Amino acid sequence: MREQLERYQVWLYLVAILAGMAIGWMSPEQTRHWEALLWPALGVLLYTTFTQVPLIHLRSAFRDRRFLAALLTGNFILIPVVVGLLLWLLPDDPAIRLGVLLVLLVLLVLLVPCTDWFISFTHLGGGNGARAIAAAPILLIVQLILLPVYIWLFMGSIAIELAVGSHLLPAFFGLIVTPLILAWLTERLTEKHQRAQTLVH
Repeated sequence: MREQLERYQVWLYLVAILAGMAIGWMSPEQTRHWEALLWPALGVLLYTTFTQVPLIHLRSAFRDRRFLAALLTGNFILIPVVVGLLLWLLPDDPAIRLGVLLVLLVLLVLLVPCTDWFISFTHLGGGNGARAIAAAPILLIVQLILLPVYIWLFMGSIAIELAVGSHLLPAFFGLIVTPLILAWLTERLTEKHQRAQTLVH
């Protein structure tokens, strides 16, 4: 079942987007009622993504130091430099810059939602999927630590003011930290109970 969903996931995304646009155009009053479901749905989505990352097997990720060094250098040094250069092309509007910065860093640095894509793309490209899976927890943890640092470096104190005065901090803890902890607990549970492992699959 999961393999079939992953094979046709692009078409499923397209259908969902078109359906959402159609509902919003034909019955915009309904969207107000559905907004309450947005954050819980994103939380469940990220939780299911995190359960695919071997968070409790960090030790195996440190064995291949050359691979890990190349991975961290590319993701957390070279790509942020490219992102910083791209910011020069944007208008001098803090809201626009922060929005684009979050999108670029989330997609390019392969932050949480894209970690499973990184593994999938490695497999599709003929790369070493086992290495990608082993390194995924390291990427995930380093990304969570460094993303606020990158935003502060690129945006300065304005980013802190926007984060404190908006929904960014609650979203970070509600959509990132909580699903991450639940996924870690789930992985611990799957090691002891076969039924839990079947449910995760």
